[in-house]
Amino acid sequence: LGVKQLIVGVNKMDSTEPPYSAARFEEIKKEVSNYIKKIGYNPAAVAFVPISGWNGDNMLEPSDKMPWFKGWAIERKEGKADGKCLIEALDAILPPSRPTDKPLRLPLQDVYKIGGIGTVPVGRVETGVLKPGMLVTFAPVNLTTEVKSVEMHHEALQEAVPGDNVGFNVKNVSVKELRRGYVAGDSKNNPPKAAADFTAQV
Repeated sequence: LGVKQLIVGVNKMDSTEPPYSAARFEEIKKEVSNYIKKIGYNPAAVAFVPISGWNGDNMLEPSDKMPWFKGWAIERKEGKADGKCLIEALDAILPPSRPTDKPLRLPLQDVYKIGGIGTVPVGRVETGVLKPGMLVTFAPVNLTTEVKSVEMHHEALQEAVPGDNVGFNVKNVSVKELRRGYVAGDSKNNPPKAAADFTAQV
């Protein structure tokens, strides 16, 4: 599914027999390690954390009920990391790089007509950057227009980057000319075009 980084939280440690059993944790860790190895993960890069969500053990701070657990440690090419609880394992996740250097692709989720503003397409920037003043081309209708403004959560943006869900106001385009599923791109940098075929992971 494209998930590159993994954390394994072994939950319900308070319900093992006996409670907070080191042997049961090690057994689960061994089984899950074998499984994730088969599907392509390196267990050395995966943090295994024994937790109890119900009691809060090893969630935000180390639990005194599992003195046998000396902490998790991972090794990956970007460097090592270690810690005692789940929140530290989450903090050790490496943020993805945003593909801002690729041409703009923004599939439309919806198009609104807003009184006093005009036509506002809405969608998430997948690649590239969207800025006010840009000329955008909508595929597949090959319609080009200027972006007057870009907003996210009712705040004006100077630029929208991949991952941002934005609304942007376009000049001289009626709401009837655009629809969900159209893709906006930068008219000056490889705008989206129809493809005869493509490769995808399902």
